[in-house]
Amino acid sequence: MTEESRVPVPWIAPSGRYARVLGRAVDVALALAVLVAAYDYAGDHDLLLGALMALALLARRKRPGTVMAVVMALALVQFLLHDPAVDPPPAHAPAAYDVAVLFAMMSVVHHSRTPWMPYAAGGAVLLATGAASFGVPFLGLDGFGDGQSLLIFWGLTLTVWLTAFALHTRRLYAESQAARARHAEREQEQRARLAAVRERAEIARELHDVVAHSLAVMILQADGAGAVLRTSPDMAESALKTIAATGRDAIDDMHRIVRVLREGRPGTQGAGEDRRLVTLDEIETVADRARTAGLTVDLSVDVDQGRLSPAEEMTAFRIVQECLTNTLRHAGSGARVDIRVREKDGTLLIDVTDDGGGALAGRAPVGESGGNGLVGMRERVELAGGAFEAGPRLGSGWHVRASMPVRTKTPVAARTSAGTGNPEATRTSVRTER
Repeated sequence: MTEESRVPVPWIAPSGRYARVLGRAVDVALALAVLVAAYDYAGDHDLLLGALMALALLARRKRPGTVMAVVMALALVQFLLHDPAVDPPPAHAPAAYDVAVLFAMMSVVHHSRTPWMPYAAGGAVLLATGAASFGVPFLGLDGFGDGQSLLIFWGLTLTVWLTAFALHTRRLYAESQAARARHAEREQEQRARLAAVRERAEIARELHDVVAHSLAVMILQADGAGAVLRTSPDMAESALKTIAATGRDAIDDMHRIVRVLREGRPGTQGAGEDRRLVTLDEIETVADRARTAGLTVDLSVDVDQGRLSPAEEMTAFRIVQECLTNTLRHAGSGARVDIRVREKDGTLLIDVTDDGGGALAGRAPVGESGGNGLVGMRERVELAGGAFEAGPRLGSGWHVRASMPVRTKTPVAARTSAGTGNPEATRTSVRTER
């Protein structure tokens, strides 16, 4: 679909084939009017001069300045050929076909793109009518009118000029409105594209978090269950229960994401409405699953309750989840992971380090499959206005550090220790190690 078909254009500024046909019809009509007016005169040169003026008017839209210069020159020739002593004179002056001068002036005012041209055209016609009325002695040109005739000529000239200038102003306004409408439409399309890109990026992050973590845990648990199926049925049963629970959570998240895709709601706000709210408490759940998969996890969460917004808690949870997934994939089930989540001076700090299972750093770097996990974590942190850092440790293992400003400043009623039993107490520290 073209821009002209999308943007409504006022009748004063038609576009496309309709504009070209209408403009050509108007040009032909004006030329015929001048030609018919010249046909009524019996002078030897009247018809020729009128025909030349009419022919020049056919190019008035593309070359308005040139057309006016040609018509003015032909009008001067007409007045020079006028001889009152001869009957009929070679050319009558003034004559009805001199209306071509007004048509040419109107074309300059309406179609010229140069700001000073409309005023120059109007001034030239006023000077020409003044000279024709009172004469130009050094050219041997006598005047053909008086003061009253001059006022009539000037009044007619000013009326035509003002009408053309009003049309010119209206055309520029219509063009500016159409350009503004096209610009607004392009901006709207650009915003829609950016919203779609953000939505795809967020859904891609969610899919990666759900699929990568869940599959990593399920595969390791399935391998472990198969290894101890005959020797330790209880451990195998526990692993199978973990697989089932992880699969159910993954299915629930996948259903929510697919529902967002089917409904096709733009933007990230709609996508977040159907997602399961994730809190910092669920970090312990993924840590337990990682432990059952063979990791040694040391977890410490030191954040006041109600201090973080749901989006910030989701970001912290996803970062920890992705770090555990990467450790399972690249370091193996014998690795040790140290997780620290704390809030300090209005900043949420997340530190996750692992020992790489004893392997030298860089042997199997995170990102060998494309680095989608690192990219997703970085995007989440930067979207929250924070900083992200990830890389190998000296010796063996990997570290991930993220810091984000805490935007939700919920007042905390009473800060007491967790052992007081006060229901208003905040969560000051949760530390587990297995």
